[in-house]
Amino acid sequence: MTLPAAARPAAVTVPRLAAWPRLRRYRLPLLSTASVALFVLLWQLSGSLGWVDPLLLPPPSDLWLTVQELLASGYRQTPLWQHFAVSSGRALLAFAAAIALGVPLGLAMGLSPLFAAVLNPFVQFLRPLPKIALIPLVIVWFGIGEGAKFFLIFISSFLSIVVGAMAAVQGVSQGRLRAAQTLGASRRQQFVHVVLPDALPEVFTSVRLSVGIGWTSLIAAEMVAANSGLGWMVINAGSYLRTDVVLLGIVLLGLTGYAFDWLLQGLQRRHAPWTGRDA
Repeated sequence: MTLPAAARPAAVTVPRLAAWPRLRRYRLPLLSTASVALFVLLWQLSGSLGWVDPLLLPPPSDLWLTVQELLASGYRQTPLWQHFAVSSGRALLAFAAAIALGVPLGLAMGLSPLFAAVLNPFVQFLRPLPKIALIPLVIVWFGIGEGAKFFLIFISSFLSIVVGAMAAVQGVSQGRLRAAQTLGASRRQQFVHVVLPDALPEVFTSVRLSVGIGWTSLIAAEMVAANSGLGWMVINAGSYLRTDVVLLGIVLLGLTGYAFDWLLQGLQRRHAPWTGRDA
């Protein structure tokens, strides 16, 4: 039976519907940019119009002047780029060691219940400990050099990576494992073709969270007799009421942590592109 012309679907609506995904692709980034711009505008107005004392909350224009001052003369005779490089270098070295050791150990604990039974009580005891409480002991063990700072950042991220990798393996679909066993796959083949691909998205998520935890411990690490670094700069500037330097250090710490997470998301998209997709 042929439908009357008035009852047929309108063909002109198809191009409009097809254009929506392209618009939605840029809608959220534009919304994020607009919210940040609005926040910065209100922050600037709070200082320019006298809503808040600039000593308590320096506006962005004052921070820009502080950036120019620190780029020209540094903070406490140390250039701003050197503070940034020192903190980033300490953190990256500790993160690399934590990932290199924590992921294999967590995967092994997830695969072996006996191994997990031996190590898990120590991991669960140490993981929630405030790392600032370890500073006196770390000074006794490693002195006041770079070793103490490295250890505090390393231990903060390492334990969380171990727990996340172990949980990722324990959450692997048992149905897939049984299917692989039924097809005659060896233990190595089960790990390479079933366990690792299934656990990898969650491992990446745990690494991202752990790197964030390790980055937050930077200030605690740079409380150990440091004389450079963003964390040290924030603490030292606070004791002299240089709130502009404190805020600048906080902004740089936040942006650097955001950059670390952005890099990890890029690695996750490259090495685990199936994340969030149904099998």
